[in-house]
Amino acid sequence: MITLAEHRGITKPVLARLQKLGIFDVQSLLLHLPLRYIDETRITPIHDLRSGDQVQVEGEIVHAEVQYRPRKALICRLEDASGQLSLRFLHFYPSQIAALKVGSRLRVFGEVRGGFFGWEMVHPQYRAVRAQEPVVETLTPFYPTTAGLSQATLRKCIAWALQQNALAEILPAAIYEKLGLPSFADSLLALHHPSPETNLQSLQDRDSAAWRRLAFDELLAQQLSMRRHYARRRSLGAAAFKVSKQLVPALLQSLPFALTAAQIRVVAEISRDLAQAHPMQRLLQGDVGSGKTIVATLAALQALENGWQAAIMAPTEILAEQHYRKMQGWLAPLGIEIAWLSGSQGKKERIASLEQVASGAAKLVVGTHALFQEQVQFAKLGLAIVDEQHRFGVHQRLALRQKGTQPHQLMMSATPIPRTLSMSYYADLDVSVIDELPPGRSPVATKLVSDARRDEVLIRVRVSCQQGRQAYWVCPLIEESEALQLQTALDTYALLLASFPELRVGLLHGRMKPKEKQAVMAAFTAGEVQLLVATTVIEVGVDVPNASLMVIEHAERMGLSQLHQLRGRVGRGSEKSACILLYQNPLSKSARARLKIIYESNDGFEVAKADLALRGPGEFLGIRQSGVPMLKIADLERDAALLKAASGLADKLLQENPQAVEQHLQRWLSQSQELVKV
Repeated sequence: MITLAEHRGITKPVLARLQKLGIFDVQSLLLHLPLRYIDETRITPIHDLRSGDQVQVEGEIVHAEVQYRPRKALICRLEDASGQLSLRFLHFYPSQIAALKVGSRLRVFGEVRGGFFGWEMVHPQYRAVRAQEPVVETLTPFYPTTAGLSQATLRKCIAWALQQNALAEILPAAIYEKLGLPSFADSLLALHHPSPETNLQSLQDRDSAAWRRLAFDELLAQQLSMRRHYARRRSLGAAAFKVSKQLVPALLQSLPFALTAAQIRVVAEISRDLAQAHPMQRLLQGDVGSGKTIVATLAALQALENGWQAAIMAPTEILAEQHYRKMQGWLAPLGIEIAWLSGSQGKKERIASLEQVASGAAKLVVGTHALFQEQVQFAKLGLAIVDEQHRFGVHQRLALRQKGTQPHQLMMSATPIPRTLSMSYYADLDVSVIDELPPGRSPVATKLVSDARRDEVLIRVRVSCQQGRQAYWVCPLIEESEALQLQTALDTYALLLASFPELRVGLLHGRMKPKEKQAVMAAFTAGEVQLLVATTVIEVGVDVPNASLMVIEHAERMGLSQLHQLRGRVGRGSEKSACILLYQNPLSKSARARLKIIYESNDGFEVAKADLALRGPGEFLGIRQSGVPMLKIADLERDAALLKAASGLADKLLQENPQAVEQHLQRWLSQSQELVKV
């Protein structure tokens, strides 16, 4: 098959621009699918135009002039046998004035609207034509493009690709017949060159049979890729850790609480994995406050009892230090030495920690990104635990894992993962779910309050703090932004200090020095600070049971997942807790939808499902940096049935037809970074 570089019509500049779009070969050119379509197969007489229609009109320019009032514009009158239509161009070049001169015959396409002089189109597409020139026979596709690459060039390239020998079926036709899907060739032709009879709305909504066929193929490629990664990892060797007989029972006996049934179940799942002679690759997910930290600690103890080290990495210093202090309280009585590593450590303290880790004196190491730096050497790393794993890039997670020889890996997420996402982007992982909260946790009442009622909120905060409880006041920005005009943490802190002279008010934001942040959090945890004004640095990991009130400023600006995480900072004690979402009117449609969801549901899985629908998988979990092939065609919600079919078929194909699997992956993922998900 001829390559793109060998095709005479594709020059070097065009080739470079195609590569910017991720197009490197004939297959990826064929799978560069239209964003939308316009109907240039019909010419509508001007007499038949209606407001709001998007139509094609043909006629002759009978008048053209540049007007300067009320603003500069190029105005043309296009005439056919039935009437006249105004064309208005607010931005134009001298070449356009020349092309749109009186006597020019044009075909124009655009949206019709009523103007001062009758029907008009503003900035229509246009091209010069000869009299009696035939119309095109298919709907005109519009493709995703980049600067310097015209639609006409893309259409020519794709038309050429369709003529190459690249449309053959790879997998048995019976698979597609069973699902009622058309052939690969028919699907591509239907999408690149749809006939005028095709339902345009079905094409635009991507629910036609052709779109469904390609969505299935893409989902199947993703499933096959992830299953291969899973099998590859299970073929590697790792230390098998026997079930803990001493450390785990000793810790469980010393705890002031009992594990929930869900915690007991996931501890058993992780323990079984650690006892296997291949690396564990498990995702532990649970809603905020479900008790993932104790589960991770018990897993670490199994590694420690077998003579290995364990490392726990968290994305922020506040969260990492919270883990460190909590685990130190649990494990110090058992005689276990824990090392702390963070970017803010002093040189002397850091050297001491590095020596503890390298010598093996520190069996458990807790820290931030500093854990995977080059100078960190482990004596015998057997288990790597990554908290809030989606906040780390694939290379960062890999760097930590490479500190040991095929260590077991446990990833944790407080963002519950909807089932369709788990089936697709996490198909190469074993998943454990803590699906219940510890007893005694009171549900958090969520209240939506307009900024106009701020005084009422201030009264609520004062009463709560005077009754011996604590409160958070969260702001989205540190400094004033002219673009967003949001209340800043600094201004709010000053305002609340003035409003509550009788209360002890603290301030916490990301630009403070680490020691300052530690001091503020320690004071809040100890109850010395009653009201904490903070940015979203407290989103994860902060655990102060006495804090029962959360006020979130400009809640309309925040994402669903972030709002749910912040809400999870309260309701950790036995007191009734509330989360007040302060918003400013007018609300956009999307902001209204987000606030409605967070108001109506405390269930992290329901919130996550809605968040996925609003934002899509790439933004939902930050997986654009994870190495997992992103879906370009399929939609997890719309194509859930196709995902289920692809998932059921993947293992069978890998066993029975490995050659076809390889060809299918080459077609769909040839240029994807198939990094093993770590």
